[in-house]
Amino acid sequence: MTGYAVLSNHLSISNRTSTSRITRYFRLSRITLHTLIGVLIAAVIFPMSNKPSQLRLIRWWCQQLLQALNVRVLVYGKTPPEYKTARNNMLVANHVSWLDIHAINSILPVRFIAKSDIKSWPVFGYLAKKSQVLFIERGKRQHAPRIVDITTRSLKAGDNVCLFPEGTTTDGTRIMPFKGSVMQSALHAESTIWPIALRYPSLDGSINTELAYAGETTLVQSILSVLRQQNPVIELHFLASISSAQLTKTANRRELTGHIHGMLKEKLKL
Repeated sequence: MTGYAVLSNHLSISNRTSTSRITRYFRLSRITLHTLIGVLIAAVIFPMSNKPSQLRLIRWWCQQLLQALNVRVLVYGKTPPEYKTARNNMLVANHVSWLDIHAINSILPVRFIAKSDIKSWPVFGYLAKKSQVLFIERGKRQHAPRIVDITTRSLKAGDNVCLFPEGTTTDGTRIMPFKGSVMQSALHAESTIWPIALRYPSLDGSINTELAYAGETTLVQSILSVLRQQNPVIELHFLASISSAQLTKTANRRELTGHIHGMLKEKLKL
């Protein structure tokens, strides 16, 4: 059974707090059409577009996807420069859901560092490759120097990169220890680092774990959970930026990683 068929089979499930069946079918139709538009853009328009145009298209596509899902993004703190002028920035965030990527891209389109198995995802893997995601082989130490080198060159070339140093997703009620090897790239490139605390709030202010894509949850189940939400919200808390060029020469990536981990934990009160 295809992912679409599985979604359709479950869309009739409802309760007092979830969206109606009609709403879920409407949203599913919108995101299906929008995904097809994304494939068309990636296959036909991207090859003929310059980098600023590609970034603008990525931001627009992510904004429209979130709108189709009725997901509201709330932004707090000072954000990085507008995408037309932003260069050599590394965004570092905790990781809760695949929605994280689209929420961040809707503010500042970036190159994400992601696990390599995403490349095999139907449709979304293709879109990830076209948007120049930097893929990393998790659990292979010999691959670390290569991804650090690739990321460093990308940053020095002026790209903006986003890293989820937990290496996995959580349900949003905790932050896993950070894996800081790729953080070395920001030091090499003297990037500006932007810590981002991501939070998915419920109406009562608690953490909305239903929006998490973690544990044994499949992508189809996660999409279904989002479709059932009446008014899902993502909070992006941009914390004080860090200029690695201003760090002392004795500072190292472990100290930097630990500092950012502490900033996010304190902000999220975890």
